[in-house]
Amino acid sequence: MQIRQCVLPQSDWPLTRPAAFASFDAHLVLVFASLEALQSLDESRFDAVRAWQAQAQWVGCSTAGEISGQGVSDGSIVLTALRFDTPAFRVVRTPLADMGDSQAAGQRLAAQLQAPDLRHVLVLGQGAHINGSALVQGLVAHLPPQVLVTGGLAGDGGRFTGARVLGPTGVSGQDVVAIGFDGPTWHITHGSLGGWQAFGPIRSITRSEGNVLYSLDHEPALSIYKRYLGDYAAQLPASGLLFPWSVLSTQADQPGVTRTILGINEDDGSLILAGDVPQGGHMQLMRASVDALVDAAEDAAQAAGEGQASNQTRLALLVSCVGRKLVMGGRVDEEVEAVADVLGQYTTLAGFYSNGEISPHIHTMDCKLHNQTMTITVLGETTIAAA
Repeated sequence: MQIRQCVLPQSDWPLTRPAAFASFDAHLVLVFASLEALQSLDESRFDAVRAWQAQAQWVGCSTAGEISGQGVSDGSIVLTALRFDTPAFRVVRTPLADMGDSQAAGQRLAAQLQAPDLRHVLVLGQGAHINGSALVQGLVAHLPPQVLVTGGLAGDGGRFTGARVLGPTGVSGQDVVAIGFDGPTWHITHGSLGGWQAFGPIRSITRSEGNVLYSLDHEPALSIYKRYLGDYAAQLPASGLLFPWSVLSTQADQPGVTRTILGINEDDGSLILAGDVPQGGHMQLMRASVDALVDAAEDAAQAAGEGQASNQTRLALLVSCVGRKLVMGGRVDEEVEAVADVLGQYTTLAGFYSNGEISPHIHTMDCKLHNQTMTITVLGETTIAAA
């Protein structure tokens, strides 16, 4: 594997071909950029940019912050071009009609990706009008059990009003895009941890439908949430990124997944979450310190690096939540630096701050939509000895 990366300021986009791409023929270019940068790519401009690596597949999304080997940036374009020893991968897409189409969209992607030697799927979806957990359910249910799924939901600078995904047909506000990696030469590992701590009482989910939470302990969910947020309540839904929910098992005795608030409904007192919340389950509020979030990112990197050759070129795709970025503020680079220190000099970092992270749990193959986590996918290649 060979990798070239460049970080462009938005003012330079799109102009001339980056010097890093000269005399380099990539198979895949990953693009993580501000929403404004992707919105500026109409058909003619995208054709001009794609000509920089005309033979490559271009895949990416808008962000709430871009991640590169230089750290974290805002309002930039991070281009990571990859040339593989064995380019056994496919890029597929499907349009998302609305939030209710999320699970079916996952099924459609899975149908396009079917292959006897499929090893891994990397998926990117728009991050506002989507049920991320339903998307994952649709994918996983129709893929072989040994196929792992990672990825994330595009960001839009924390506005939760719209996002963009880049795929085979260009920039779209509706598409979900997936890369299927086929064959035995891929060595792909993962890690995902949050670092948030629960506080307050565990509450029963007394009414929910999909990713809409209506009541907790028979009280409107929004009323409870505002009571805990205090002064932050006036800044909803944006302030909800600072206080996510942990969705526990129906017995309330097992760790669950973290859910971020995407929106609120003052009329019926409901909360709109990034993924499903099961009626009859339990929830508890969460908060975090910067040090705890950085420690979790380091632990996620340790898990993702297990089994990877330390002296071979590889890519680490980092998908971290916009909520973590808001909590860490000026210290946000620390979690990326922690990952870089663990994975070492042969690893190129690329990624984005997202509206949702997709990964198996850290020690299982049970893929879920997560919020408020640092999710890492390490992509490497192995050499297959001749018979």
